[in-house]
Amino acid sequence: MDNRRHSSRRPSVSNAAGPPATEPPAPVNLAPEHLEACLVLDAAALGGLWSREQWRRELEEAGRPGVGLWQQGQLVAMACGWLIVDELHVTLVAVAPERRRLGLGRQVLEALLRRGRAGGASRATLEVASGNDAARALYGACGFREAGLRRGYYRNGDDALIEWCNLAVVEGFG
Repeated sequence: MDNRRHSSRRPSVSNAAGPPATEPPAPVNLAPEHLEACLVLDAAALGGLWSREQWRRELEEAGRPGVGLWQQGQLVAMACGWLIVDELHVTLVAVAPERRRLGLGRQVLEALLRRGRAGGASRATLEVASGNDAARALYGACGFREAGLRRGYYRNGDDALIEWCNLAVVEGFG
């Protein structure tokens, strides 16, 4: 997953390109015009995990699906991944700190998994900090299971659990 590392911190972002505030929020595909909103949410939610250049590549390159949720003109949740042959590598799930525990992370993660499946992925993988109980619960609810450990994976020295999900057998992703 190149030299980027995940963080246990999490975001709030302004972007007028999101759906109108009168409509119920629905995940939308992230695109290059969402760069500023992604940077703001990344900073608020993840402490600036990715640089502007990394975000630019993430939003422009084929094979890197991303979805976001807007509420009242702000990007409040997003999930990104990389399609590699028949696998989706989830690289990021972020929710604005003031909007956590409302199911937004699950919405964007499930939308990303559906996009991965539509793009030919039969499995999905991710790394999660072993002490991030909220993220582990979310991933477990979406069908991910522990498959390995990366010792000292995160900047702060925390271990990462490697998790996998079989998209062909998880309801809603087939």
